[in-house]
Amino acid sequence: MELLVIIIILALIFDYINGFHDAANSIATIVSTRVLTPFQAVLWAAFFNFVAFFIAKYIIGGFGIANTVSKTVVEQYITLPIILAGVIAAIVWNLITWWKGIPSSSSHTLIGGFAGSAIMAHGFEAIQLNIILKIAAFIFLAPLIGMVIAFGFTLLVLYICRRAHPHTAEVWFKRLQLVSSALFSVGHGLNDSQKVMGIIAAAMIAAHSMGIGMGINSINDLPDWVAFSCFTAISLGTMSGGWKIVKTMGTKITKVTPLEGVIAETAGAFTLYITEMLKIPVSTTHTITGAIIGVGATKRLSAVRWGVTKSLMIAWVLTIPVSGLLAAGIYFVISLF
Repeated sequence: MELLVIIIILALIFDYINGFHDAANSIATIVSTRVLTPFQAVLWAAFFNFVAFFIAKYIIGGFGIANTVSKTVVEQYITLPIILAGVIAAIVWNLITWWKGIPSSSSHTLIGGFAGSAIMAHGFEAIQLNIILKIAAFIFLAPLIGMVIAFGFTLLVLYICRRAHPHTAEVWFKRLQLVSSALFSVGHGLNDSQKVMGIIAAAMIAAHSMGIGMGINSINDLPDWVAFSCFTAISLGTMSGGWKIVKTMGTKITKVTPLEGVIAETAGAFTLYITEMLKIPVSTTHTITGAIIGVGATKRLSAVRWGVTKSLMIAWVLTIPVSGLLAAGIYFVISLF
């Protein structure tokens, strides 16, 4: 029971870290265009992160992404020490990338850690390779989808607004950025909170097989307080901000205007809603980065700082294997005790 409680607490700590690590995804463009101050922006994003809980529970009617994450490892091989090692590894990697200002994926960190510790314990037969490959594919597909949608949206909006007065258009797009930022923050809450729910669900399912009181038979039995806690933790984390990554996302990739901010956030939100329907956990970092690139590319390809983009992609590709190796090492240490 004590180990299960520790895992739940650590998972919620990771969720909090995820919030301030990924706050930049929701607020970078709205801060860089000076629509809101950083403090106002994080409050705005945090509120809509939390609103996502009610949308998932009462409108969507379920937590499909959580179910996918909980099945990353074959159920019969899931143990509490495996989950503990995975969560610790995810926390460590998230803090390192936050400190360095690298917008890596918290989602892939958690999944890589979970899989890595399971492989260390039982070999590759312990993981659901088809699920992990599907998730890994969206390292490339999520930013690509965001980029294509943003590129198309930009051309459409520029055509519709071709006769609008520049000042009037800018005023309207600054107002619309509040809406687009809210839409993206809802998508962020829907996607990222469920990943932690999936890990907690896996721990509680493992606890059930051990006869521990808080155990559950399947993810369908997950108590409401788990979902509520996960959405609350990520909202509080978002309120704490992530200023190092805001700078990378808001200014280093390409210069963003209010019009472009609206389109990038809307395209990112659309991508997150699509993957929510597909029940595939994706990175909000990857999604908004692809959307920002798509917006920048409509001006000219040289408007995008491709050197920065290349560095980001290297970090994205390395996240799952590095997190996996880190978790494997941590599991090895834990297993000695």
